[in-house]
Amino acid sequence: MATPRRVEGKVALVVGAASGIGRATAIVLAKNGAIVWCSDRNVDGPAETAAAIGGKSALLDVTREADWETVIRAVLKEHGRLDVLVNSAGINFACPVAEMSLEDWRRVMQVNLDGIFLGTKHAVRAMRASGGSIVNVSSAAGLKSAPGASAYSTSKAAVCMFSRTAAKECADAGLAIRINTVCPGGVKTPLWRQVAFFQELMSKTGSEEAAFQAMLAGSPPGSRFAEPEEIAHAILFLASDESRFVTGSDLVIDGGFRA
Repeated sequence: MATPRRVEGKVALVVGAASGIGRATAIVLAKNGAIVWCSDRNVDGPAETAAAIGGKSALLDVTREADWETVIRAVLKEHGRLDVLVNSAGINFACPVAEMSLEDWRRVMQVNLDGIFLGTKHAVRAMRASGGSIVNVSSAAGLKSAPGASAYSTSKAAVCMFSRTAAKECADAGLAIRINTVCPGGVKTPLWRQVAFFQELMSKTGSEEAAFQAMLAGSPPGSRFAEPEEIAHAILFLASDESRFVTGSDLVIDGGFRA
């Protein structure tokens, strides 16, 4: 007997689908029956993911409201509805507070927080009639302080509170729209390559994998970084009807980091 596909026929828009958690999520959703639109700020990445899963691709800079309007309008024109939005685009940044520029701070907030706001805003508008599930990717760093990464941690903490508030608004308005976050711990994604200390680790250790292992020095035995697919399967749960009573929640996937 074939295994039931958990999001059969649902129309999903995955933002940040060029790599990392976004790409893994697009693949997992497609394998489970969803019609997946893959988007990112450069055209080649989402197009490659879409080609691999038989999906659609679209250019979307999460900081530009016009891009959100264009992409969601295209989805609605073709399918008549949007069932799932996965907001996984983001940037990583590490710098001590006293050395951080205002421009760096604002850049992190613009991508990691403004992008979540714009996506949620336009997805709620698109889902009013038929309902849906919005999954915003936050981080365990938004729930526990991460010295040296104050801008990143603050942006991710704000994503959690924003998502809870938006979820409550939808519930109070009688809308069948669920909004939740996933809060991963360390995950092996290309985002780490944006951070200066990780670049230095790769140079010292000779490879990305060795750099990840070096970051685990001093951690309890058995500690590791998650694979993107492990986060994607949690997102699949929140996208599916299995989680129909879950909204306004933060799903922590950190291997016990906060325990």
